[in-house]
Amino acid sequence: MIIGDIDLGHKPILLAPMEDVTDSPFRTICRRKGAAVVYTEFISSEAIVRDNDQALHKMHFTKEQRPFGVQIFGGREEAMEGAAKTAESENPDIVDINFGCPVYKIAKKGAGAGCLRDLDMMERMAKSVVDAVDGIPVTAKTRLGWDDRTIKIREVALRLQSVGIKALAIHARTRSQKYKGEARWDYLKYVKETPGLEIPIIGNGDVSSPEDAKRMFDETGVDGVMIGRGAIGNPWIFERTRHYIDTGKLLPEPTIEDRIDLCAEQLQRSVEHHGERYGVIIMKKHYGQYLKGIRNSRQLRADIMKESEMEPIIELLMNFKEQEMFAVVS
Repeated sequence: MIIGDIDLGHKPILLAPMEDVTDSPFRTICRRKGAAVVYTEFISSEAIVRDNDQALHKMHFTKEQRPFGVQIFGGREEAMEGAAKTAESENPDIVDINFGCPVYKIAKKGAGAGCLRDLDMMERMAKSVVDAVDGIPVTAKTRLGWDDRTIKIREVALRLQSVGIKALAIHARTRSQKYKGEARWDYLKYVKETPGLEIPIIGNGDVSSPEDAKRMFDETGVDGVMIGRGAIGNPWIFERTRHYIDTGKLLPEPTIEDRIDLCAEQLQRSVEHHGERYGVIIMKKHYGQYLKGIRNSRQLRADIMKESEMEPIIELLMNFKEQEMFAVVS
């Protein structure tokens, strides 16, 4: 799969942009674990053009994260154009447009999935971003439609292709579904079979295992698979999926030691990147998944959530690891 001049190889597995999840520390770990591309959290174009420190901080990345994409959203063409130019100045590999966020306060302003109610505006918005950057491929991520009555995903794909979008990721739910119900993969196949469509299509939705990813490729013919919630607390999903697609064999699940050590590493990176207060807070989204299914971990999670500083959490994690390893040996 190729985006612009970026060759991602055969059947790449990408990390989906997720608010308060895909920060720099998590992106670094996911790239190391095999994600073909990683993206920022979605960033408000209005905040970017106002030089909001938090918005600009979200765009910072390290060379280890390449190929790296900045995702922006907004409801005004002028702000999106300005935000795209600012994003370009950070020298990412990709600028991505969020046409899929279902959150009401965003969609009501015509941003995110709100653009699905006005395809003319969506097309103009995409063109303004493509025209604003020079040499950096622009991609987009969207949903099937606003609701079941307004699914025009083939038209969306062709319109975006016509203004220069280089790849389209599709979360196979409508905006009205949000994250409920099953993702409708049949629509991904429907889009791939669109006459005249040449840009890569990346499937997203309900991929939480290597087997899910392979099934999405096999059943829909998509060019890439994007994993979101399935990667939280489980960055191994990228290397395990890559190996399964390439060999047909499953790598072992990460051990308790693997999970505790990587959780601790991400916490340390989070504090280094965000500062102690926010670095500890943002990690609360990850602990449950890192520790999911580990026996006797319920009390550990409860104890961790009470802490506001890094060192006590690291101590809790290491003590738990030693106890579990001792229990296995004995």
